[in-house]
Amino acid sequence: MVDFFTQLSPVMQALVATLFTWGMTALGAALVFTAKGVNYKFLDAMLGFAGGVMIAASYWSLLAPAIEMAEQDKWPAWLPAAAGFMLGGIFLWGIDKVIPHVHPNARLETAEGIHPDRRRRSTLLVLAITLHNIPEGLAVGVAFGAVASGFESSSLAAAVTLGIGIGIQNFPEGTAVSMPLRREGMSRRRSFMYGQFSGMVEPIAAVIGVLLVTWMEPILPLALSFAAGAMIFVVAEEVIPGSQENGNRDLASMALMVGFTVMMILDVALG
Repeated sequence: MVDFFTQLSPVMQALVATLFTWGMTALGAALVFTAKGVNYKFLDAMLGFAGGVMIAASYWSLLAPAIEMAEQDKWPAWLPAAAGFMLGGIFLWGIDKVIPHVHPNARLETAEGIHPDRRRRSTLLVLAITLHNIPEGLAVGVAFGAVASGFESSSLAAAVTLGIGIGIQNFPEGTAVSMPLRREGMSRRRSFMYGQFSGMVEPIAAVIGVLLVTWMEPILPLALSFAAGAMIFVVAEEVIPGSQENGNRDLASMALMVGFTVMMILDVALG
C-alpha cells in the first residue's frame, strides 16, 4: 500500500487517503439498509474504539513528530506543540459555539450554535458530524504534507496509518447519523445519503492541510499540533460522551483502550 502512495503527489496522497475515510463513513451509514434497528452496545463500542484511535493518532502521528521537528528550531521544543494544541481545541470550541448542530442520540432541545432550527434535526445532525470531521481530514493532509516537506520525523507509512486509523473510526460516525434518522421515520435511502454526506468534508480539509504546510513549512510543527488539539477536543466533547449515553460505559471504555492499542501498534510497527 505504501508503495502505491509513493507514486502519487502529496495532494493526491491526501486525497486518496481521505476518499478512503469518506468511504468508511459511507460504509457505516450503509448499515441502515441491513439493520432493523440500532444495536446500542455495538454502536457505543465502536464509538469508544474510535475515541481510542483518535487519541493515539493525536499523539503518535501528530504531537510526537511536531515536538521532534520543533527541536531543530531556536524555540523550546514544547512551545509550538503546546501553542498549536491549545489553538486547535479553541478553534473547534469556537466553531462549536457558532455552527448550529445537534449531537447523535441527543435531544433536539440540546441543539447548540447560533439560532439552531430545531425543525431540521437531520440538518443539525449532519452538521455536527461534518463539523467534527474537519480536524480529521486536516490531520491527514498535514501528515502527508509533513512527509512531502522532507522532515525525518515524518514517514509515509505513518501518514498512511493515520488515514487507516481515521477511516476505521469513521465507520461508527456514519452509523451514528443514518440510524437515528431512520428511527425517526426517514427513508433508508435518505438516511444513508445524510450519513455518508458528513464525510465529504474530509478530502477538502486534507487538501487544504497539504497545501498549507507545503507552502509554509515553518508552520508545520504548529499545524501538526493544531490538528492534534482539534481531534482531542472532538474526542472529549463528542465521542466519549456519546459512547456512554446509553449506559454501556464499561464496554465503551474498554473499546477505547482497544482502539488506542490498535492505533499505537499500527503507528509504531508501520511508522
